Amino acid sequence: MGDVAMCVPVVWSLAKNFHETEIIFLSRKNFEPMFKQCPKNVKFIGIDLKKDYKGISGLNKLFNEIKALNIDCYADFHDVLRTKFLRLRTTLAGITTKKIDKGRRQKKLLTKKGANNFTQLPTTFERYQKVLENLGFKFSIDFKSIFTSTVELPQKIITLCGEKQDFKWVGIAPFAAHKGKILPLEKTEKLLEKLSSKNNIKTFLFGAGEKEKVILENWQEKYTNVISTAGKLDGLENELMLISKLDCMVSMDSANMHLASLTATRTVSIWGATHLKAGFLGFNQNESDAVQINLPCRPCSIYGNKECKLDQKYRCLEEINPDDILIKVLNIIN
Repeated sequence: MGDVAMCVPVVWSLAKNFHETEIIFLSRKNFEPMFKQCPKNVKFIGIDLKKDYKGISGLNKLFNEIKALNIDCYADFHDVLRTKFLRLRTTLAGITTKKIDKGRRQKKLLTKKGANNFTQLPTTFERYQKVLENLGFKFSIDFKSIFTSTVELPQKIITLCGEKQDFKWVGIAPFAAHKGKILPLEKTEKLLEKLSSKNNIKTFLFGAGEKEKVILENWQEKYTNVISTAGKLDGLENELMLISKLDCMVSMDSANMHLASLTATRTVSIWGATHLKAGFLGFNQNESDAVQINLPCRPCSIYGNKECKLDQKYRCLEEINPDDILIKVLNIIN
């Protein structure tokens, strides 16, 4: 989801700069709300890779449908097995095709040498932009938010969250896909306890899946002015609308950081095994809002999916002080 969210500012900017160009964005169906407000020359096509387009036969079916659209060029933003197969088919069909340079070699060197001995790598947004430049589309990335007008929250969210009134709304998304990107939960709970003690702050917890839901609902019962949204928002569109109303989001290096970025919501991001120098900071987010420990072993992983080199101690996360996160949150909301 994070990778797709990072496509939005680039696709949006392309559409604004090339009004006469029809842009077809192909991705999983559940990501469509991120593109719902895009300029009119962007068309989102949602696909189900586990059902309608499963396996080689499904990809061949998908290619035939793509070819029937009479596209002039094909931009591969992902460069994985499925998109490589489609890229081969489009190339053989005589369609101009370009792919992303993920900088895999440079990222490997970054984890080997450490961030202290390495320069900033191009951002993922710049890498997406480069694919389109190689296809002949020169433009600058100009994007603020997927919501171009005041968001009116649906009654479902108002019933769950209440009216904002004089409260400051803070979101916390404490989970990520890999252990190397998750702040120890007892530290997140400590942060939540401190936020809950302040009468003018209401905190919203974001997560997915039954295991996460149980943890978040337990925190909701334990602390005042805390609401778990897990399983209650009825889809990504409502989640984005709620995030747009937050005064601040606290997120790991995860999809929620990128969802907040799409709504121009300032985010305190927490970094452990991964590092900002790999180029994954949320769009228009501030490096000064990132919380991280300067260790020579960071980053040990680009995606947080590698085992800790220090006997699973994850000092990069264990040594983060919740008070440092709290200070940044209070500075933002005040």
